[in-house]
Amino acid sequence: MDINSLLKSVIDKKASDMHIIAGSPPVFRINTQLVRLGSQNLTEEESKTLIESILSVEQRARFQKEKELDVSYSLPGQARFRVNVHFQRGTVAAAFRLIPTEIRNFRELGLPVAVFEKLSRRPAGCVLLTGPTGSGKSTTLAAMIDLINDERECHIITIEDPIEYLHSHKKALIEQREINEDSLSFQNALKYVLRQDPDVILVGEMRDLETTAAAITAAETGHLVFSTLHTVDVTQTVDRIIDIFPSHQREQIRTQLAGVLEGIVSQRLIPSANGAGRVLAVEVMVANDAVRNLIREGKTHQLHTQIEAGRQWGMQTMDRALVDLCRAGKIERDHAIANARKPDEVRRLLEK
Repeated sequence: MDINSLLKSVIDKKASDMHIIAGSPPVFRINTQLVRLGSQNLTEEESKTLIESILSVEQRARFQKEKELDVSYSLPGQARFRVNVHFQRGTVAAAFRLIPTEIRNFRELGLPVAVFEKLSRRPAGCVLLTGPTGSGKSTTLAAMIDLINDERECHIITIEDPIEYLHSHKKALIEQREINEDSLSFQNALKYVLRQDPDVILVGEMRDLETTAAAITAAETGHLVFSTLHTVDVTQTVDRIIDIFPSHQREQIRTQLAGVLEGIVSQRLIPSANGAGRVLAVEVMVANDAVRNLIREGKTHQLHTQIEAGRQWGMQTMDRALVDLCRAGKIERDHAIANARKPDEVRRLLEK
């Protein structure tokens, strides 16, 4: 058993993830379900050998020092994997996430094309992708960057940990910088990125105050900035950004964010009705004047009402997206209700 053979099986079985943990066979996640590969448990030495076979000498040293490591790994011509290496009960373990080599477009992903094209074509500002881990944020971002790459003669810089989708130069000149390999941290990379003549900047994740402040500043200075947060809806996203700053700065940040924000997308992957994968459901908020005023005035609790009233702008709530997917036969009624913000309202709409 070697790691490349296992990763080839991930591709062949159309799994999204693989887990290597001592005391268990390799485990694949297929259509949200965990499936064990065989019945033979991996020993501590076997799991360590499999995982360390993909690491460079420098990566092994960093892992031993920090006890955590995010890296990317490629099967040439087949797929890339985002890998998290960690310790559990004193033994080495890893989670592998499949990143397809092909970048799919909005229609193929099941996204509302018009509003995503509009957000991607903004000349400047901030566009945020949110959702839990594994909700497809990186895939959506890759599609947005690819559209810009196809259409604009501009300079795109991505700052990622690790690099996931690989982009080639098309109309745009594109640089992809990986934390630890090409820069020491998000803060360092963002500190110097404005000196690198970018037009479009992708920040893999707004993890802390420094990264968030730098991303907002970049958007204020005429750049188009994309980033992600692990928040579950639009309201929580705005509140999370504001709350990360000290209380004496929050009024100023509300004003800055209201000025630069172009849109927030919150997404989830829902099991498909036919059992053959998952379907993307998205909540979309486009920053029109009414939205900007609510953010500026600290009335984020009213944003969902504004989204419900903003269909002509391409906005939709997660609940509306779930109802539409269920009515189209793409997801089951129970899954729509289980993922709803207002389950009773979704249940009522589905009974019409």
